[in-house]
Amino acid sequence: MRRPAGAADPVLLALLLGTLLLFPLFLTGLGGNGASWTVQTAIDLLDVCFAARLATHPDVPATARRFWRAVAVACGACALGDGFQTVLVYAGAGGRISVVQTAFVVTGMAIVVGAMLRHPLGGEGRQRLRLWLDAATVLTGVAVFLWYFLLADELGGADDASRWGAAATAVVMMLITFGLLKLIFSGTAPFTRAAGLLGCFGVAGTALGASVAGVLFGDALPPGVLPLVQLLPCVVILSTLRLQLLHTRPAGPAGDRAPGHRPSRLPYLAVIATQVLLVSALHGGEPGLRTWGVALGAVAITTLVLGRQLSAVRDNERLLTELDQQREWFRALVQNTSDLTVVVRRDGVVRYASPAAERVLGRDPAELLGTSLYDCTHPDDLLTVDEHVARRLAEPGRSVAAQVRWQHADGTYRWLDLISTDLYQNPNVRGVVINARDASETRALHDELQRQATHDALTGLANRVLLQRRIDEAAGATGQAAISMLLIDLDGFKAINDRHGHHAGDQVLMQVAERLSGLLGSGEVAARLGGDEFAVLLRGAGPDAAARLAERIAAVVAEPMLIGGHWLTVGASVGVASGRPGDGDRLLREADAAMYRRKHDRRAGAQPVR
Repeated sequence: MRRPAGAADPVLLALLLGTLLLFPLFLTGLGGNGASWTVQTAIDLLDVCFAARLATHPDVPATARRFWRAVAVACGACALGDGFQTVLVYAGAGGRISVVQTAFVVTGMAIVVGAMLRHPLGGEGRQRLRLWLDAATVLTGVAVFLWYFLLADELGGADDASRWGAAATAVVMMLITFGLLKLIFSGTAPFTRAAGLLGCFGVAGTALGASVAGVLFGDALPPGVLPLVQLLPCVVILSTLRLQLLHTRPAGPAGDRAPGHRPSRLPYLAVIATQVLLVSALHGGEPGLRTWGVALGAVAITTLVLGRQLSAVRDNERLLTELDQQREWFRALVQNTSDLTVVVRRDGVVRYASPAAERVLGRDPAELLGTSLYDCTHPDDLLTVDEHVARRLAEPGRSVAAQVRWQHADGTYRWLDLISTDLYQNPNVRGVVINARDASETRALHDELQRQATHDALTGLANRVLLQRRIDEAAGATGQAAISMLLIDLDGFKAINDRHGHHAGDQVLMQVAERLSGLLGSGEVAARLGGDEFAVLLRGAGPDAAARLAERIAAVVAEPMLIGGHWLTVGASVGVASGRPGDGDRLLREADAAMYRRKHDRRAGAQPVR
């Protein structure tokens, strides 16, 4: 179970307590050379344990596990070397560092250097060049301090073997520091930035700690201080491994730990520290070998920083050129596109409108700024807009389409196809981007095709398809007591067609349709079923109301019509059927049968029976 954020880690607390106990142990003289090597070996074994846990941690990526396996092997080599030296000390072989110990430690550190060099870097081209320059700058600063504090004449008479061993260890530690800095700057490090910087401090301390203490105290170095100074950086490295183990978590989404160069102040701190050291060295009197080394280091580090800055300046110039080109390209694209682009707040207030507003809405883009799109939306489309906004909020970042009417400058409404995307999460946009295309012609064609599919081409009345749709709607409606169906067939229409032609017959049908429409109220549907046959659907009308309307229709249709200079007359046989809303199809059949009975009765000269 992962420890809650901010909770104190017992292992780190134990390391802190153990470090505090080292001070009285060595400063009082109780801890001799054997105790120092024993503590060092114990620290090495703990390093192996923590590195091995990182190498097998399920949340650590494969490349990072490979790195931590190498660290575990390197710590194991150091443990063998320091353990061998511990045995020699307790065996009475003296305090001289053996070649075996140095070989194991240098080998282990070389393994770490190799693992760092093999670990993949982020970035490419100049970005990777700046990464190397940043790491080299910091490393040069550390090297200058190493040169200043680790000269042979400042080591207080150490023999050649110890001097070469210390130099070899310092060089390897410098390489490890360089590797750590390279990984920190790359953004692909197998450790967190905090753990990496703490590790750099510990590794650099192992190379510089003893030398700095010797220079500061000289021959007056108190007993036990040197072993303590050598052990403290090792405790820091151990704490770094534990800290990384605490920080290890699942990789998360791809964007959670995106690789890439992150700006750091370390190179500039290295420059400042080197300049301060140079001033301190020159203040000591005549420049010697140590002072000249610091001066050359200051020149080298300044050169590296200048190279890094020149690379950044060139990249900035290239980036500005590309931005200018993209800006011109974008301006040309926006100014010449027929689509309108609008950026609005979530309340619909316009923050930006492209020049296409003039072509699409007849309005200057500046006039739209600060206005609300709700004000220019057709009132009948406001519900569609609300549904569109709800779908967009339910899927942030996804494009949502809709078709609504916006008001043109001339007062008319234009149909527009809208595609909107909520980009409030993008700090460069902070708004809803709407792309609008004029769909008036497309919508008009769509409406016409739909009308043709549901209306009679000659009379403009509903056709059989639309009538059936209205019957189905009546069946699904609630709170409606009854419906009635009227079937109308014209009498004498064939004679008009035969005598006056089909054109006159079409004129008769159109006038009959017009008279039918004039007799109907809201919600009542008149349809032409074909030829001279019509139907009327009455929603909410019972038998009596339907019978009265049938008589009126018969009377109105029978009135003479002036067609082509001739007064023509047709009759109407009307069949009526009434029932429940769900009986629409049955009522249509019954009305049809009633209509034919009435027609038969009329032909026989009999009075209709109701």
